[in-house]
Amino acid sequence: MLYAVVDIETTGGFASGNGITEISILVHDGQEVVNVFETLINPEQDIPPYIESLTGISNDMVMTAPVFKDVAAQIYELLHDKIFVAHNVNFDFSFIRHQLMQSGYELNSRKLCTVRLSRKILPGHKSYSLGKLCAALNISVSNRHRAGGDAAATAILLTRLITEDAENIIAQTLHKFSKEQALPPNLPKSQIDRLPSVPGVYYFKDQKGKVIYIGKAKNIKKRVCTHFTGNNISKQRQDFLQHIYTVDFEVCGTELMAFILEATEIKRLWPENNRALKRHEQKYGLYVFEDQKGYMRLMVDKYKKQSPALYSFNTQLEGYDLLRLLIKEHLLCEKLCFIQKNRIACTGHEEGKCSGACVGKESAAAYNVRVKYAIEYLKTILPTFAVMGEGRNEDEKSCLLVEQGKFYGMGYISPHTDVEGAEMLKSVLQPYPSDDYILNLIISHVQQFPQRKVVI
Repeated sequence: MLYAVVDIETTGGFASGNGITEISILVHDGQEVVNVFETLINPEQDIPPYIESLTGISNDMVMTAPVFKDVAAQIYELLHDKIFVAHNVNFDFSFIRHQLMQSGYELNSRKLCTVRLSRKILPGHKSYSLGKLCAALNISVSNRHRAGGDAAATAILLTRLITEDAENIIAQTLHKFSKEQALPPNLPKSQIDRLPSVPGVYYFKDQKGKVIYIGKAKNIKKRVCTHFTGNNISKQRQDFLQHIYTVDFEVCGTELMAFILEATEIKRLWPENNRALKRHEQKYGLYVFEDQKGYMRLMVDKYKKQSPALYSFNTQLEGYDLLRLLIKEHLLCEKLCFIQKNRIACTGHEEGKCSGACVGKESAAAYNVRVKYAIEYLKTILPTFAVMGEGRNEDEKSCLLVEQGKFYGMGYISPHTDVEGAEMLKSVLQPYPSDDYILNLIISHVQQFPQRKVVI
């Protein structure tokens, strides 16, 4: 079995927007290096000053070097039938595979990551960066941050790993059913092995334990693994994978609960890599306030986080439809409810449907009585129901409560419990914040599974 130990230098950290400036390939037979290929590469773009200071490779040095396409055939022949080995292998592989594809070649080599292998075969080191690990193992690294020097050190490290692989870890890793080489370099496989295949929410965390991404899943283990498949070469994905050190999770009884928990946790923790749910905000709300003359006034306005809404809506039209219903049922003033503007008296007063609060003919006290009745009426027409589902085990069932049109909370109850009222459920359920996104999830769910809805 032959290995191709690879190291590259680049103009930046992600393959889709950067180029290779140097490549070194050392063919290793399991005992020693038997062939060497090394060249500078013209990346056909400027090398940033900080990259030049790190590697020592300048624009002048690569000006007369071959572009990647000129050496693509030679590189493909060296790599395609060998085990691709590198320190943080997915970085080097993503660049070379991308450049080869641009040149008409498709590389599908098996991979070995010497970072991951070192953590297993040579445990206990403080750092597994190439420089610090080699220093700890007394492996000499000449010409650090150049492809040739780093590849040579990686080849020596590979020899050491093969020699000390008493538990046959390399062969297990190369097994066709092993997905380990697809994992991020800093995420131990044990973190994946402990994940359950049930609904829930998972949390990717960085080296300091900070949550950097939250996701929901019908099958936690399967969903987590999908993050590491494919060949996305964007900077966002490369940075994201590089910073994953641990995965935590919380099991949920149903996929619906996982959706709700994910939305709530994203709003609570605000992870840097979650974007879609961050953009979801309630857009409009129905509010009540007392004006300077003492009249209670209902209005539809943009949602205000600091002001409690009587109800919230995705669209302004939904809000006005509900407000017009309250006006009709309780003879409220359209002008005081901001439905009509630029009029002295509302049309309802002209038609005998408004008692004249808009022109001062009805006192604030009298008008406010009907507003209060309207608010109480609103509570009666907004739905209160529970959604029952599977629990996390046979000794429980899941329960979500919507009270007067707002999501109250969720949790687990005994499968033998009869749902008799909202107050009984509220004593055992965990409260959660409500918003339109969550309400729409619940309503869509009960429309699909009406048998799970229990009207209270």
